[in-house]
Amino acid sequence: MNWNMTVKKQQTTINRPVKAAGIGLHSGEKVSIKIKPARAGMGICFVRRDVDPTMIIPAKVAFVVDTSFATTIGASHATIGTIEHLMAAFSGLGIDNAIVEIDGPEVPAMDGSAAPFMALLMEAGLTHLRKSRKYMKILEPVSIAHEGKSISIEPASSFSVSFDIDFAHRVISRQHYELEVNRKSFVQKVGIARTFGFLHEVEFMRSRGLALGGSLDNAVVIDEDSVLNSEGLRFSDEFVRHKILDLIGDLALLGMPLLGRVTAVKSGHAMHHSLASLLLKKPEVWKMVEVEERHGTGHGSSVFTRDKVVNY
Repeated sequence: MNWNMTVKKQQTTINRPVKAAGIGLHSGEKVSIKIKPARAGMGICFVRRDVDPTMIIPAKVAFVVDTSFATTIGASHATIGTIEHLMAAFSGLGIDNAIVEIDGPEVPAMDGSAAPFMALLMEAGLTHLRKSRKYMKILEPVSIAHEGKSISIEPASSFSVSFDIDFAHRVISRQHYELEVNRKSFVQKVGIARTFGFLHEVEFMRSRGLALGGSLDNAVVIDEDSVLNSEGLRFSDEFVRHKILDLIGDLALLGMPLLGRVTAVKSGHAMHHSLASLLLKKPEVWKMVEVEERHGTGHGSSVFTRDKVVNY
């Protein structure tokens, strides 16, 4: 399977089931996942196999129950935390439908990026289904701002992100990155960027029962002066690139690919969720469209052949 091929107009799923296991970043619990093919129109669904009765939780904005330190979805008696890196991998690789069976309360952290999930999904391969793909095409600008943080989205012919961060730490300081999001750019530019945290914050979070599985194996950890990971950074601006990864994963909960330009300044999971929720509350600022393949680009770009409004 050539994963750099142009995205076709049909919905997709994976060819075959694949498995992985690891430690939850916040829970510290060992957890296993099995990702399976799903029918067209199902979207991404998580299944908690370790609870009775088994609980199915769609990866949708309406099922988000917490955004404090990661994105958590839930229904009834079950929740699943830290889903954003896996959701970013699905979105970045153009996978519309899949079932994620999990035997614990949190997606494994793996190496703190989407890279292990990308490798797993690439191993599974891609299948095109007999149902057209629908995109959320932004028609009017929408923005949210609060206490120096902001996020907005405006009309565009593709999905792109501009992100700025500013930390009072010399290792990070101010960073800016822009990306037109497609399969190739996601894999090469942001998919391997790891989550990060400050040593003093990790200690505080552990005192509150969080970050119990955090280590130098699944996060970039920064002390007062430097990065503690012996291998250093994967990019000099890995921090802002990871923030874009998180944003892509959070907006994937809209349940359809976006066509719009997102501009984010110091935003996080809560603000990403607020933007997604606001879009769904304002159907007049977007519409669904179908797209057709543009041959010869090799970068996953598409050209519109017709607009079709569909009830969400």
